[in-house]
Amino acid sequence: MSVHTNGSKPKTPVASQAVAHHVAELREENAQLQQAVHSHAVVDQAIGVLLVVGKLSPDQGWNVLRAVSQHTNIKLRHVSELIVEWARTGNLCTDIRTELDKQLASHTPPTENGA
Repeated sequence: MSVHTNGSKPKTPVASQAVAHHVAELREENAQLQQAVHSHAVVDQAIGVLLVVGKLSPDQGWNVLRAVSQHTNIKLRHVSELIVEWARTGNLCTDIRTELDKQLASHTPPTENGA
């Protein structure tokens, strides 16, 4: 039996494959977690835009964002990205803008003069 310079036994091919598989799984999980963190940040930013634009509570902003996503059949993350981009550039595609206006109108509290 040979011994490595660090005093450990050499790994068997099966053990090496198991370690390599585990490392690959951990890398995949890490990539998924990083994507989730990024997506969550974009969704939070979009909710922030809706809070300002519609004078909404955070729960109302979430409900508007979710409803726009559902009614346009566009993933929540993508709708969020488009709304954040809209806040930056002023450009928003017509189908999302139409649905956003509809949802904001249904969630926005009436003004003091009742309008």
